Formats: sequence, structure tokens, C-alpha cells
Amino acid sequence: MKKILFILIAMTAMVTTHAQDRTFTPERLWAMGRVGASCASADGKKVVYNVSYYSVKQNNSKTIIKQCNVDGSSAMELGKGVAPKYINDGKEISFLTADKSGTMQLWKMDADGNNRKQISFCDKDVEDYLFSPDEKKVILIHQIAKESNKPADLKKASARVITDLMYRHWDEWVETMPHPFVAEYDGEKVGGETDILEGEPFECPMKPFGGAEQLAWSPDAKFIAYTCRKKTGVDYATSTDSDIYLYDVSKKTTIKNFCKPSLDWKAPAYDASLSLKNQPVNNLDGDFQVGYDINPKFSPDGKYVAWQSMKHDGYESDRNRLCVMDIKSGKKSYVAESFDSNVDDFCWAKDSKSLYFVGVWHGVTHVYNVKHSTCKVQQLTEGQYDYTSVQLCGNGLLVSRQSMCEPTDLYCVALNKKATVQQITNENKWFKDNIDFGSVEPRWSKTVDGKDMLSWIVLPPNFDRNKKYPALLFCEGGPQSPVSQFWSFRWNMMIMAANGYVVVAPNRRGLPGFGSAWNEEISTNYGGHCMDDLLSAIDDAMTLPYIDKDRLGCVGASFGGFSVYWLAGHHDKRFKAFIAHDGIYNLEQQYVETEEAWFTNWDLGGAPWHLNDNANAISKEQREAIERSFSNSPHRFVDKWDTPILCIHGSKDFRIVDSQAMAAFNAAKLRGIPAELFIAPDENHWVLKPQNGILWQRTYFKWLDKYLK
Repeated sequence: MKKILFILIAMTAMVTTHAQDRTFTPERLWAMGRVGASCASADGKKVVYNVSYYSVKQNNSKTIIKQCNVDGSSAMELGKGVAPKYINDGKEISFLTADKSGTMQLWKMDADGNNRKQISFCDKDVEDYLFSPDEKKVILIHQIAKESNKPADLKKASARVITDLMYRHWDEWVETMPHPFVAEYDGEKVGGETDILEGEPFECPMKPFGGAEQLAWSPDAKFIAYTCRKKTGVDYATSTDSDIYLYDVSKKTTIKNFCKPSLDWKAPAYDASLSLKNQPVNNLDGDFQVGYDINPKFSPDGKYVAWQSMKHDGYESDRNRLCVMDIKSGKKSYVAESFDSNVDDFCWAKDSKSLYFVGVWHGVTHVYNVKHSTCKVQQLTEGQYDYTSVQLCGNGLLVSRQSMCEPTDLYCVALNKKATVQQITNENKWFKDNIDFGSVEPRWSKTVDGKDMLSWIVLPPNFDRNKKYPALLFCEGGPQSPVSQFWSFRWNMMIMAANGYVVVAPNRRGLPGFGSAWNEEISTNYGGHCMDDLLSAIDDAMTLPYIDKDRLGCVGASFGGFSVYWLAGHHDKRFKAFIAHDGIYNLEQQYVETEEAWFTNWDLGGAPWHLNDNANAISKEQREAIERSFSNSPHRFVDKWDTPILCIHGSKDFRIVDSQAMAAFNAAKLRGIPAELFIAPDENHWVLKPQNGILWQRTYFKWLDKYLK
């Protein structure tokens, strides 16, 4: 009895302690469940989805499959696995797991989680999959080995002999490439695989992030549309020209390129010395595309195919437009042109007459509908949120939603006049109920050239407008990613607010959601108005009575890291501390170090050595662009650095190599400026491992507190 009483007292003490401590800590951030892939049943009554959980102690994660009714009731766990999808009229759920087989394979189970059964037995991991509408076939994604040039008698040699570009991508040495295989499925077992790209040295889906969304079955299961950039080496590294191809399943051959006049047509080789004005453009009535064309989806009636499309070759952050093609006539239309921002995800309506999509406008991402016959766009949802995905769910839509104040959950949008939104999952309810979160307010201010700019002002929990708070200028990356209502498990606004900081997060020049002209102004102008905008935003925020102008910090990652390095030499003593994560310090170094050369060709205007060419080799416009870009490299202004700086980088980051952070840190130390270097040998452009993530947060706030508190 005494033992039971002691346990009850201890439990009460624990609950009381937690009830009193409502602070949002890095440990609690990493303890939150992360809602991932989801699928609605055909009748729209049930939803199956993934949730990932991380263990800081074990430094790993596990992903669980869950299911619930569309109203959120009857939630249940169905065991480990990823990429769950309903099959067999919703009676079964397919999924991927390596739990028992040792390799990632395709499995199925009853809709209640019973009778888990392996149905693929491939030699290689199955990375993703897509069943045909009749479920008699399935596409399996495998990595296949690239041709090796190692001598047969030296197979154990670890050295690599490199003969062309794109030998590294994102965070890997490229020794394999993904290919889609069509396999037969008899309801119990998968077999008889055929490589759609047999003998072709190309990727499908495209690295580094592509999945099964880059392929689509026709409603009659006779054809497959797939995304591919049929280039290698230098051509691959300097071009974003991917296309949508049509594969005939019975003939086992690619028969059509939806984006080009014929399969025999070849794009001209990219020449970095061309004037930017000479880049090919598209007509709205359907000429061929020369930028990214990705993620095809057939209409339910099979008459149309839609995909996301970019205009310019080499411009990875070009506006993502929604292209619809009449398959019979071949006519293409860009149906959401009145929405002057990106189409980030989309799905067809049941009647094939319209499409639903999500896109960002003025710092929030919402669900829209567009009729492809009239191109009329209608906004369906509202509020200070980001809707990040959309798919059909019976007579409604299954969407994912997040904000700076709440992590991702699933919702159902009813297709009624009010577009009623109902929450389905509430994965992190305990944290919402037991932690004090800050709040987020929009603030519009003027730029140096008189334009209107939106910033998000993030306020600490239990905020007191009569007090003075230290503030952080948040510099966005991308460089063309919106400062919308995102939730991040590293650059988390609520964690910054919980540590007593007001965060100023401006939508500076070069971000989508404010029109194409605003988004494009950053190209070849890294040191231009985009930097002015950051300073304008913090100068405006300093007029707020609750911000202490003598305790300002400046932080950012990727292009945000570049911004920090650049502002360190131009801030006129505004800031007392800087933090740059995976930032570009030396643009000339970046031009030859990054793996995706199209990025630097477009954003910087070309190679620095073009300035040494004779006057007729490049246009006057391009010469000015290159001079403007490289003259604004942050390393040129180190003589003006005067403020403590923390440099963070991952050694597996091949987009921006870790030598950039080392060079910045070394320069600061050699100049006698207080500096620290945080290097993560096993991380890429992001921090993905729990203990590294916790150490990142602790180092981040220790640095800020030292100089701002």
C-alpha cells in the first residue's frame, strides 16, 4: 500500500511540475509527432496517414501508420510503415516497410491493421510505388547502379575517377539513379518488372527529392506519364529542362513527349554566355516548355493531363504554372495565369472540369479552384495558415495545414459555399494544451523605393507590450522561398519566441506571393533591394515600443546565411550578433563548388571568368549582371565586419559546401572578431538527426543570449 501511495505521489509531482513548466523547449519540439503522407479512401470516409516520432536518446526515428474516420474519430495505430494507400476498394492498405525483410518492400494489410503481408520480393529497395487504377499493375521505384569506370581488379578501391559534372547531388556521391519499373500484381504478389527507362542513363523520379508524384497512370491503365530530364553530365548540371513523357504499357516504349513537338526535337545546349534576354519563352497557347515540367496528373475522364510548368531553362525558382493539355488535340493552356504566384500542389475535380490547387499569396498559402475552360480562379480557404497539400476526399478535399503557431495536421475542406474546414488529426494536442506559444502579427511597411512589404512579427508567450524585448531579424533562404505560415522543426518561430525574442520575418524582394516582378527582382542582384528590404524591415520594427533597438540579432540559413554574411559588412552597427547557417560567403567560390550549376548561372548571370572575355563575347546586359553579382560577394566586405558571428554548416551539404562557413569563420577570427564554428559532419543543408538538432538549438540560443541578453 505504501509503495502504491509513493508512486501516486511521484506521478502527481511530475504532472504538477509539467503543468508549471509551460516553456517550449528544443526537447519538446523534437518530441512532437510529424504528420506526413496521407491518403483518403475512395468513398471519403476514412483517412490513412503517417506520423514520425524522434528519440533524442536513441538519435533516430520511427514512422507509424495511423487511420481514422474523416471526422477524426476512431483513430488507431496500424504499425510501422510509410507511404500508406488504400487498395481493394478500401478493404486493404498498401505500405512500405523494411521492418522484417531487411530491405524496403511493398506490403499490404487489412484496413483494420491485421494480416500484414509482404507482396514484393525485389532485390533492391522499393523507394516509392503507384498502383494502376485497376490495381493489376504497380510502378515500383528502384535505384539502379550507374556505369562504373573502376578497373575490374580494383573494385575495393575507395577512390573515384570523375569525368563529368553532377558527380555529387544534394548530400550524396551520385553512384545510382532512380528508375520506375512496371510490375504485375495478382492481388497477392508483385512480379515481372519492366524498367520504363531500360538502358537510359537518366533519372525518374528526379533527384534529390522526387517521388511517385512525378508519375501518373491514365484512367484506363494503358499509359503512364512520367517526368524526366533526359540529360547527363554538364548538360544535366546546367539545365532544368525536364519534360513529361507518355509510356505505352503494352508496347513497353515511350511514345510521346507532351512538352516538345516530337521526341526527335532536342533543346539547344545551354550557353552561360547567352544574354538573359535570349532565353526561350513560352506562348500561352501551348508552345514547348524549356524549364521544369513535373508532376503529371490525368483527369478522371482521361481527356486531359495537367502538370506544373516553369518557363525558363536554368531558372529553378521560376513561377510554377499550372498547364492543362487536351490529349486529343495537343493544345496546352496555362489555366491559373491570373494567380501571379506558384501552384505548389494540385488535384483534379471529379468532373474533370476544374482543378484544385494550393499556392502562396501575401504570406499565406490557401486552396483555390480553377475551371480550365474559363481560367477563372476562386479562393476557397482563408485565415493565417499554410495549406501545403490537396487531394480528393469523397465529396471534399483532404488537405494538410500548418502555421507558425501549430505543426502540420490533416483537415477536410467541404466543397460547399463556405468551404467549411474540419480538423481530422490533432497529433500534438498535448503540446498545444500544455505549452505557452507566442503569437504572430502581420505588419506592412515601406521599402526604400516606396513599395509595400509584409513582415511577420512573432511575439513571445505572455507578451507584455510595456516591456522591452531583444529582437531577431529572420533572413529567409531559397533564395525564392516564401516567408509564409510555415512550421519548422529547426527554424521554429515559437522556439525563438519562447526564448524571449521578438522575431521580425520580412517577405523581402525575391519571394513569391507578391507577383512575378517582386519575385524575380533578386536574380543577378543579391546585393540590391532584397538587402535594402531586410534593413528596412528591422528599421521599421525598431519604431515599435516593445523592441529594444540596442539588442538586435540577425539570423538566417542558405540565402539567409548569405544575407547574414552580407549584412555583417553593411549593417552600420544595427546588430549585436549574427548567425549564418549554410550560407554563401564567397560567390566566386560558390560558382565552381555547387553541384547544380544552373542555379549560379541564372542567379549570378554567368561565370566570373566571362568578365575577362573580349567585349563581344557576352552582351552588355550580362556583363553588368556578372559584375553586379560578384562585386557583392560577402567576402569582399570582411574589412567592415565588427560584430560577433556564429557560422553553422553541414559537411554533407553539396549545394553550398562547408568550406564557405570555414572561410567565414577563419576570416572573422583572423580579424579578431568573436566567432564560433558549428560543423556537423553527417548533416546536409538541413539538420536531421535529433541530437545534432538539440545541440544546434542550444548553440544557437547560447550565442544569442550571450550578446543580446
